[in-house]
Amino acid sequence: MIVNLEKFIARERPGWERLDRILRRLAADPARTLALDEVRELERLYQRASADLARLATFAAEPEARHYLENLVGRGYAEIHGAQAERRRLRPWEWLARTLPQTFRRRAAAWRLAVALLLAGAAFGGMAVALDPAAKPVLMPFSHLLGDPAQRVAEEERPTAAGRMDGRKATFAGQLMTHNIQVAFMALALGFTWGVGTLIFMFYNGVILGAVAVDYIMAGQTQFLLGWLLPHGVIEIPAILVGAQAGLVLAGALLGRDGREPLAGRMRAAAPDIVTLALGAALMLVWAGTIESFFSQYHAPVIPYAAKIAFGAAEGTALTWYFILCGRKPRGAGKAGT
Repeated sequence: MIVNLEKFIARERPGWERLDRILRRLAADPARTLALDEVRELERLYQRASADLARLATFAAEPEARHYLENLVGRGYAEIHGAQAERRRLRPWEWLARTLPQTFRRRAAAWRLAVALLLAGAAFGGMAVALDPAAKPVLMPFSHLLGDPAQRVAEEERPTAAGRMDGRKATFAGQLMTHNIQVAFMALALGFTWGVGTLIFMFYNGVILGAVAVDYIMAGQTQFLLGWLLPHGVIEIPAILVGAQAGLVLAGALLGRDGREPLAGRMRAAAPDIVTLALGAALMLVWAGTIESFFSQYHAPVIPYAAKIAFGAAEGTALTWYFILCGRKPRGAGKAGT
């Protein structure tokens, strides 16, 4: 029961106005995805406003407040239960065209840190092989990389080498996808070590990459290296970095910035971005595995190296455009005309 109508309205109005602001923002950007805490706040404010409307309905006084609440509750119902809520459900194209690149840019600091660790590891691995070629067995975990690069190139370029994948390309592609997704998700999961594991993991992968690159360059096989790695590597390596980016976002949520937000709240706020980045990395690795199996394994004279390098460069350009520009609002969007 309302004892003092004026005090009741004064006490409840801030909640009504907060609900009004949220609904206006959602109306201005129907594609906006709400975080879990925002969804809970919207539901709480809507239920409170509905209860307030029921209490005000018994009073003939304050028709203005009652009409305001009726409009507010109606808009809230439409947003939560109606057609607007239906539009806000997950749409794969909307997620791919807006949510993923926007999340990537919002968490760019974690990406830059992952890239820095990978490059530092690559510099270390490259220097180690250049100064001590005998260190290859320690640095490279894959047996097929331990031999002489020139000998491997000669074997790969034999006319009979092109048919070795016949009948098992799809199986090989599936193995590559599974392995690489496991690597990306490992970089993510190591975020639970407050990021230490993710940082070490990326440095180590950089060591392998740098050691392999310098080994082939020193053997005079730079063209083969680029033709072999670029078609799938320009997607695969960024995908692993996106997995590490998600791991560092997770670590940031665990550590907190100022300590005022409780851990559960920080994790709820970070969870949508972590899931988005993880799914994005997985999709990229599906593409990379397909390209590596069906395209990267074919070398000159079957596919000229120039064609493979150009294909990789085109992929890299498209990926860069996607993450930097895709999903951005046009300049001047949202500004009133004059």
